[in-house]
Amino acid sequence: MKELIKVIAFDADDTLWSNEPFFQEIEKQYTDLLKPYGTSEDISATLFQTEMNNLKYLGYGAKAFTISMVETALHVSGQKISGTDIQHIIELGKSLLKMPIELLPGVKETLKVLKEKGKYKLVVATKGDLLDQENKLERSGLASYFDHIEVMSDKTEKEYQRMLNILQIAPSEFVMIGNSLKSDIQPVLSLGGYGIHIPFYCCPLKLFEPKN
Repeated sequence: MKELIKVIAFDADDTLWSNEPFFQEIEKQYTDLLKPYGTSEDISATLFQTEMNNLKYLGYGAKAFTISMVETALHVSGQKISGTDIQHIIELGKSLLKMPIELLPGVKETLKVLKEKGKYKLVVATKGDLLDQENKLERSGLASYFDHIEVMSDKTEKEYQRMLNILQIAPSEFVMIGNSLKSDIQPVLSLGGYGIHIPFYCCPLKLFEPKN
């Protein structure tokens, strides 16, 4: 395998740096704000369903999450939520765009070694809002380690194949490293590439059995 690999790609959120804990904290503040309209569990469930319904229109990321929070607040309050509270929700969403970047242990050291070896092209392959992901990469201090940045609307086989075409490599020359079996590993394995799964510590693991 090692002799074949030309490109090593890394997921960004919760692989290079911590991301999910910030979203969880914002969601907690959000459900606290909406307590007059329901329990935290019910509001979180409604928010999740709103996000799922909006995926095909808004994709992933902080901006999509903010719109879904506003939409959910209007729904659970029966359109009665105040303008002040809506503004508060918008500010919660904006705070995600300015969150501190906390690199995960060993990330910088690993990238430094790989870059110095000069054997592999290093790529960031992530999904979400283009501007937000570019800003996070710059704030992380890791941008100089990467030869290519790919921000996908979703991580499907089609999107990975498009990226491989851009990089002008075969799937067998590509390895993807990430925390999500479903979006980082399975699509790449299905194409004939390689995957390295690194679970993120903050969240309960969802059982997912790769097909390959």
